[in-house]
Amino acid sequence: MSALTLKPLAVRIPEEIEKEIHEIVEYKKVDKATAVRTLLEMGIAEWRKQIALDLLRQGKVTFAKAAEIAKLSLWELADLVKQQQIEWVRYTPEEIEKEITEASTAESK
Repeated sequence: MSALTLKPLAVRIPEEIEKEIHEIVEYKKVDKATAVRTLLEMGIAEWRKQIALDLLRQGKVTFAKAAEIAKLSLWELADLVKQQQIEWVRYTPEEIEKEITEASTAESK
């Protein structure tokens, strides 16, 4: 993590989550605050990806905007879209045929 200004955050959590955090502290050999910060960063990164994929799937954002939301490169988002089998290009067969015809016409000129 880069040199960030750290702000205090108080939150009540279920006992089961506290046990999970304790396991992480023991496994990673870090203090509790570091473990919680790491988990928050990971959770937020995953949340951003899911929101970006949902918006892309719904056709509410462009591919480039989805990459920006997810804080991924276009190539990283392309890999994620492929892994998740997200359909984001919505062409009718007629639109595809028109695109092919126009591309063929332009190419023959």
